[in-house]
Amino acid sequence: MEDLPTAAHLFATDTDRWSAVVIRDGAADKTFRYSVRTTGVYCRPSCAARLPRRENVAFHLTSADAEAAGFRPCKRCRPNEASMTERRAAASVRACRLIEHADAATGIGMDAVAAAVGMSRFHFQRVFKATTGLTPRAYAAALRAGRVRGALTSRADVTDAIYEAGFNSSARFYATSSKMLGMTPTEFRAGGTGATIRFAAGECSLGSVLVAASEKGVCAILLGDDPDALARDLQDSFPRANLVGGDAGFEQWVAKVVGLVEAPGLGLDLPLDLRGTVFQQRVWLALSEIPAGSTVSYAHIARTIGAPASARAVARACAANPLAVAIPCHRVVRTTGAMSGYRWGVERKRALLEREQPRQPPGFPATPVE
Repeated sequence: MEDLPTAAHLFATDTDRWSAVVIRDGAADKTFRYSVRTTGVYCRPSCAARLPRRENVAFHLTSADAEAAGFRPCKRCRPNEASMTERRAAASVRACRLIEHADAATGIGMDAVAAAVGMSRFHFQRVFKATTGLTPRAYAAALRAGRVRGALTSRADVTDAIYEAGFNSSARFYATSSKMLGMTPTEFRAGGTGATIRFAAGECSLGSVLVAASEKGVCAILLGDDPDALARDLQDSFPRANLVGGDAGFEQWVAKVVGLVEAPGLGLDLPLDLRGTVFQQRVWLALSEIPAGSTVSYAHIARTIGAPASARAVARACAANPLAVAIPCHRVVRTTGAMSGYRWGVERKRALLEREQPRQPPGFPATPVE
């Protein structure tokens, strides 16, 4: 995975640093501080305080350097402390650990989690959603779903698996099991045996497209050159499910997906059956928030979900995405803006991105990749 030069290189000169201060560039916050001679205060580059005169500004590599030079920290941006983004990310990580390590049977109330990270319930929910891409309740539900899948795989008895996953009532579990698993617990434990998945293949300008759906919603959109190969791919994903050809009504779903491929910016108004780990679901939900016509990097998605060191894991989650175009992993590129790998081929990725770009008058410059 290619990267741009480090932030330290981007802000290596005083001219670069002053430019960062002028535009309040948060990317520079980890590389230097600036002090103002007339106020005796030092700040982060992103500080929202009134812009000082250039002749009154000096630059320092660290807060300690600024304080050694006799300046005191700004009370607005608190440059000697972790940034707001870092504090919120740390609080969200701590909340995740509390939810993960709570008793499987009783769980933990969101009021208790919010209090533990020093926030009101309302503020905590907003911060957690902004940081991870999931609400606290959705994160807890995804964790429980993961425990259920693991328990059903490892335990011989479905009832034992239900209690091991933290449900203190089998009735409570069965009330949500189909939504959680996409099929009954017995069918899931048997590898999908008995579960019915409808599918049909069609043709579009990018080749063949196969659409499959469980009772919950569309569970696979596959692109390729050979519909038979796509059908085998579907069979490998659901080895014991009952795969049946879609009827005339289902063909309308295929037509909607073909329409999505031809115009990916329009979106898809069909229910989706997302099946993945907690991390994968966080990534896929973050992908769904990328506006049509825009691109972001794997590192950006990693920061969005509160896991800034997980860019490679984000790339793997993109590669595991079973819902081409509907979950727009084609909008993720390398940090340089260059095309990266795509499960259904880089040329298809390029074509999808081109289709999302607004039509420009002749001679008008194209929108740059972010």
